[in-house]
Amino acid sequence: MGYGDDLLVTKLASKIKKQFPDRQIVIGEAKKQRAYHSIVYDNNPNISDCRNLEKNKPIHIVDYHENNRPYIDYGKTTNTNYVWRKFKPDPGEIYFTKKEKADAKKIISEAIEFWSRTNKKNYKKIIFLETTSTKINHWQFGIKNKNKDWGAENWQKLTNALIKDYLVIESVHKETKKNLSVFSPNNMDFRLACAVMNEADFYVGQEGGFGQVAASLNKKAVIYFGGWITPESVGYDFHENIYYEHNLSPCGEYKKLCSHCEEARKSISVDIFLKHINKIS
Repeated sequence: MGYGDDLLVTKLASKIKKQFPDRQIVIGEAKKQRAYHSIVYDNNPNISDCRNLEKNKPIHIVDYHENNRPYIDYGKTTNTNYVWRKFKPDPGEIYFTKKEKADAKKIISEAIEFWSRTNKKNYKKIIFLETTSTKINHWQFGIKNKNKDWGAENWQKLTNALIKDYLVIESVHKETKKNLSVFSPNNMDFRLACAVMNEADFYVGQEGGFGQVAASLNKKAVIYFGGWITPESVGYDFHENIYYEHNLSPCGEYKKLCSHCEEARKSISVDIFLKHINKIS
């Protein structure tokens, strides 16, 4: 699972902790009595570190794993396509350390200085942007993420339009095509990126981990769903969710590149994105 799934389960863990305050709450596979660690759970007072549990204190495993996610219909899912359930997630919870908060504020200050060096006017808002999944070329998950993606050319056109009026901070990784007009901090891990988003005004990007982060931070967001997955499965009503309405949507194709997803990319224009961004800004 990815960080988005890790965040999705944190609210459930919080509810269980309130119900059983004396138990050590961990995330994993209950049947196998196996728990998993994620950096998303770090510093969370409701989730114990499964690598360092107290011996004489009861353990409660929240049953949430690759084969038990509430938004997937496993009975109908095939070996080529996910089938989605309608599911209304509760925004998750992420707890930052003092250092993460301080480092994020420093990055925001550096971003503002970057804007001042290259612009004479004031920016409207600060946007946290993610354009490409870290797993876009992954040997196992690459096809899925290519189908989910809006496409590098679309993201580039949108970015070029945004930087005229907005201070854009982009989360970059080895798969990102850097834009020199965008502030792109180096060596920013996922948690620090989340802390930076917390200091920004809103999020723009794809459905996935950072979309869940935006919800957990109660941030406004414009999120690309395309035709692969529906906002009715993992989206939030307080976000602007861009979805390709079509009889083949949501396709959930994960074994081959999907012509339907390509059609979604072509049908959802930069102007549509900008319309939603202007709405929340």
